[in-house]
Amino acid sequence: MRVLLIDDHPLILTALQTVIQGLGEHIEVDGAADSAAARSALAARQDYDLVLLDLALGDEDGFELLDELRQAWPELPVVVLSASERSSDVIRAIDLGAMGFVPKRSSNDALREALGVVMSGGLYVPPMMLGLDRGTAAAATAPPQRSAPLGEHARAEPAQRVDVLEKAGLTPRQTEVLQLLLRGLPNKLIARELNLSVETVKDHVAAVLRALGVNTRTQAVLAVSQMNLQRPPGAGG
Repeated sequence: MRVLLIDDHPLILTALQTVIQGLGEHIEVDGAADSAAARSALAARQDYDLVLLDLALGDEDGFELLDELRQAWPELPVVVLSASERSSDVIRAIDLGAMGFVPKRSSNDALREALGVVMSGGLYVPPMMLGLDRGTAAAATAPPQRSAPLGEHARAEPAQRVDVLEKAGLTPRQTEVLQLLLRGLPNKLIARELNLSVETVKDHVAAVLRALGVNTRTQAVLAVSQMNLQRPPGAGG
């Protein structure tokens, strides 16, 4: 696996390269100290499997670079690795297409788990960063007011309980659309993947949101992510 790590702090960049390479065999990590170096690296090589992006870049806003990466290389997963632990930053990163958000203070085991989830096609957000923890997430049943922004009430809504996805009654096509939503693909690319019109994809996305009981694509992605985190080991699905 080849990883591109983007961080403008030389000591942190070197330390993280060592940590990530130590997570498993056959992991190669290239470092980029700024957005220009990152663009050059991505243009020069087509074999990157993952990008790890720090939001606090000196030459450019990390969110803007994240948006650019997802537009230019939509098939390349990006995981935000940040010192920030604000729910608003998590929500914004996922909304822009990040497939994971990992605090820099995370343990090596947590980083290994995050990379494993993302490389297997999932989305990783630490439950505690959304007001959840593994011991109490499944018991959280009180929904926030629907009028409140998700960033202010990032706790489990009814649609985020484990049993809801199984009961949502999605059609096979809607399930395919949801899977592509979880990869952060916009409607245009979903339409291309499934050989559908953009208008048909919009209808399927609307149906998926209704079935999950959420209002936005980001809420749907976070809901399914939290369902997966809440599943007991060995659970099916």
